[in-house]
Amino acid sequence: MPLFNVYPLYDVTPISGKGVYVYDENNTEYLDLYGGHAVISIGHGHPKYVEAITSQVAKLGFYSNAIQNPLQVELADKIEALSGCKDYELFLCSSGAEANENALKLASFKTKKSRVLAFKNGFHGRTSAAVAVTDNKNIIAPINAQQKVTILDLNDIEGVKRELEKGDVCAVILEFIQGVGGLDQATGAFFEQVDVLCKANNTLFIADEVQSGYARSGKFFAFQHYNVTPDIITIAKGMGNGFPIGGILIHPDIEAKYGMLGTTFGGNHLACAAGLSVLNVIEEENLIDNVNEMSAYFVKIAKTIPQIKKIKGRGLMLGLEFDYEVADLRKKLIYEYHIFTGGAANKKLLRILPPLNVKKEHIDQFFEALVNALSK
Repeated sequence: MPLFNVYPLYDVTPISGKGVYVYDENNTEYLDLYGGHAVISIGHGHPKYVEAITSQVAKLGFYSNAIQNPLQVELADKIEALSGCKDYELFLCSSGAEANENALKLASFKTKKSRVLAFKNGFHGRTSAAVAVTDNKNIIAPINAQQKVTILDLNDIEGVKRELEKGDVCAVILEFIQGVGGLDQATGAFFEQVDVLCKANNTLFIADEVQSGYARSGKFFAFQHYNVTPDIITIAKGMGNGFPIGGILIHPDIEAKYGMLGTTFGGNHLACAAGLSVLNVIEEENLIDNVNEMSAYFVKIAKTIPQIKKIKGRGLMLGLEFDYEVADLRKKLIYEYHIFTGGAANKKLLRILPPLNVKKEHIDQFFEALVNALSK
């Protein structure tokens, strides 16, 4: 049976990984500065991650959410401790799209309204409501387009005010650093004014931290660079270092009811073990400090390369913008220099999303290859 052909594939077959490197069937070493869309947060095959999953699966890999699972409580407490998001409650699911789907559903339940405000170049997933609030008509099917969504420009605070005052908006959803869209960020004043307007208009403020969360921005969450209090925070990618897990942090003003949300696989024993190991490594290895140090080092070198026209993002969620499309440059980096990088909706942008424990020597290796590739 052939695979349904929806992914353009590079001719590389990784079969193992260690730290910031992956290895193909010929044992060729590749520097991974993309981490499978920012999923690999603590490096491939981290021993504490491997031990946690191995130990847990030997005891119990899965049971439904109809029973007590102390690992969920332990994970929730650890997220609260490291993120500083006191008094929020946690609902666990299996992906970023599912997290955003549940966040939007919860906002509609809470406010009794149905329209959503989202922003140009935003990406929130590929499921029903999540894809409807994503700014990409090519992936929105007619069944998704039935959702009531208004997409505005980033920084259009007058537009946000105008739409919220119509009284039918249940949620504003945004990324504090856009991922797939190309590392764009609104101003701090915009984020903070959106928060105020939401609270004044019975509208929930959803912070999509699926890619920017879990220390990637240099704080535990990217919204923490600003004076805002989201009603719902969505998380996924780096949360499980490759094991499928997602979740939403829910403000205590939103009351839970039996059956309001649900999932089969979300919060299973293996997922919680993976999630706990990631948080433990972030804490024990001081990875937030490493993110900020490596980010400054990366940006300092990038500023010396004249072909780079703009450096975007923050922390280890970075983009290098050129004045031409970078598809061929990415191929050259993969096939000639054995380095994985990422693309974006902005075809002129090279995305850099390494594991949070990346070191200076890895950044040096990348820039040496980049300079050589640009000189050819």
